[in-house]
Amino acid sequence: MSVGIAILGSTGSIGRSTLRVLERQSDRFHTVALTAFESADELEVQARETGARLVGLVSRSGNSRASGFAQRQKWLHGRECLVEAATHPDVGIVVNAIVGAAGLEATIAALSEGKRVALANKESLVMAGDVVMRAAKDGGGELVPIDSEHSGVLQCLAGQTSNSLSRLILTASGGPFRNWPLEKVKNATVDQALAHPTWKMGPKITIDSATLANKALEVIEAHFLFGLSYDDIQVVVHPQSIVHAFTEFVDGSILSQLGFPDMELPILYALTYPERIDDSGVRRFDPVAAGDLTFEPLRRDAFPTFSHGVRAGRMGGTATAVFNAANEVAVHRFLNGKITFGKISEVIDVTLSSHEVRPADSIESVLEADRWARVEAERSCS
Repeated sequence: MSVGIAILGSTGSIGRSTLRVLERQSDRFHTVALTAFESADELEVQARETGARLVGLVSRSGNSRASGFAQRQKWLHGRECLVEAATHPDVGIVVNAIVGAAGLEATIAALSEGKRVALANKESLVMAGDVVMRAAKDGGGELVPIDSEHSGVLQCLAGQTSNSLSRLILTASGGPFRNWPLEKVKNATVDQALAHPTWKMGPKITIDSATLANKALEVIEAHFLFGLSYDDIQVVVHPQSIVHAFTEFVDGSILSQLGFPDMELPILYALTYPERIDDSGVRRFDPVAAGDLTFEPLRRDAFPTFSHGVRAGRMGGTATAVFNAANEVAVHRFLNGKITFGKISEVIDVTLSSHEVRPADSIESVLEADRWARVEAERSCS
């Protein structure tokens, strides 16, 4: 039986990759719902090509020229479309490819209704890991990561007992400033920060890769997904982005998952987990073409944002929501030319240091911390 899919953020890089996977696997999956932030023209094309029955545009200022074919579809505007798409009765799997805090409520709503969430939205777990995991448990939903690192870990855990995992080593590309001296990193331009050496992603995620904020988000995410302490989750720089994670077990054995930088494989695995199916569209691995694989320590002095994120994880409670919100504000300001690259980590540090940590035991407490942090971060940017 074909499974209905909702893609939240269908016009982003993960959303487009998901649509390519679904096109190749049309006998197994069909698209029920699509949402985008403001790319109305692209969303309209996607809706026409897939026949999605529910189409949502988050930005109310975006105007769709949908006509004719759209009479057979339901078009929505505003943030409410995310939850409606995620909870559509014909949807079995929700691909949450939204960037930022906006993805949280849809993740919780889908899990609460017993759906699988193929999660590329790191912020859902970072902001409210306990709330999200509780929603999955209470609602019977299932959380399957799309991030290449977490997908790699999940694949290495296949067939293992629940208490056999002892340590994770996640890899980071190092971003565009891996070998830059500290002072030069602080004054990097927007164009320089957006020039990622191995991955093609949207601007927010690309800047997060340049500051290594994305790796801090992934450490926090791994803490909730795999139940390890922060002491047992480490990061090394791997410029080739071929090895996605090392998974160490209690007997000292290590398994790793390898692949060329391409998100279509982890997307496919998230859709079919725990099954594996044939897909001729996924690039096959060639160790000779991969070449030398090298590993380096992470330069914490040049990338303090990573340390701030792990610090927030160790603080627990609402601290992770504050880290995420402050980072979103600072990155937005940097992309708009309002602050320097080096200022991003300073804004996060000041905001996090000013926060009185509280339990993150409800979506309301998390969203309140998020609102507070955005105000404080904006103040720090000025």
